[in-house]
Amino acid sequence: MPKDIAIHAAQMAEIAAEAARGYFRGRLGIEFKEDESPVTQADKGVEAKVRDYISAHFPDHGIFGEEHGIERADQPCLWIIDPIDGTRSFLSGHPTFGFLLGHLTDGVPDVGVIGMPALGEVFQGVKGRGATLNGETIRTSNVKRLDQSILFVNEGDKIYRDYPELFARLMDVGQTRRFAYDCYPHALVAAGHVDAVIDYDLQPYDYLPVLTVVEAAGGVITDWDGAPLTLQSDGRVITAATPELHAEMLALVRGV
Repeated sequence: MPKDIAIHAAQMAEIAAEAARGYFRGRLGIEFKEDESPVTQADKGVEAKVRDYISAHFPDHGIFGEEHGIERADQPCLWIIDPIDGTRSFLSGHPTFGFLLGHLTDGVPDVGVIGMPALGEVFQGVKGRGATLNGETIRTSNVKRLDQSILFVNEGDKIYRDYPELFARLMDVGQTRRFAYDCYPHALVAAGHVDAVIDYDLQPYDYLPVLTVVEAAGGVITDWDGAPLTLQSDGRVITAATPELHAEMLALVRGV
């Protein structure tokens, strides 16, 4: 089943990428949600195309999308969609926005896609079958020590605002640190270029598709307490290339 799902997921990534590129760096109609995050015509248009595909090929599957909500939520198979992960990047012409697609069976993620439409990259993970970038196998790095790691701090402004002491600790660790947003740093962990990412204030459609890619590539991804990520998680996420590095990241968050 996951293999068949993965084939369809890859096709949807192509559909989403083509649709997103049609909007990218064009004239966008921008609205703002209640949380003041922007929504563009592209977000809604890309999600609508993916939903149409799912409804045509899997009419009994549930769908949970960022823009159009949940339908058939009681079904054992559920698709999760983030049509434009990084809308602020997208609307400012920055090419590191992504497309996220995940599939869960009985609440367990088994297929995940991180598409990067402007970069021409599609990362895919299938539970028990490994991860790929544009069809080629990828693996996480073997870095086990935080002081030797390339660390990305996602949503650094929010972490600074809400966890200033943790932010200060983050500024003193890692061989190399970078500030970033959205899904791409997690994809780079899966591909072995980045060693760890700390992220904050995410939704299920942000982290569950990423989870399958990271784990299938050999990495570890949990919440800040080290608990598995689920639909009910609080949106605080740590991704690491190895269990040893993940343990150091957890200790850092705890202030141990």
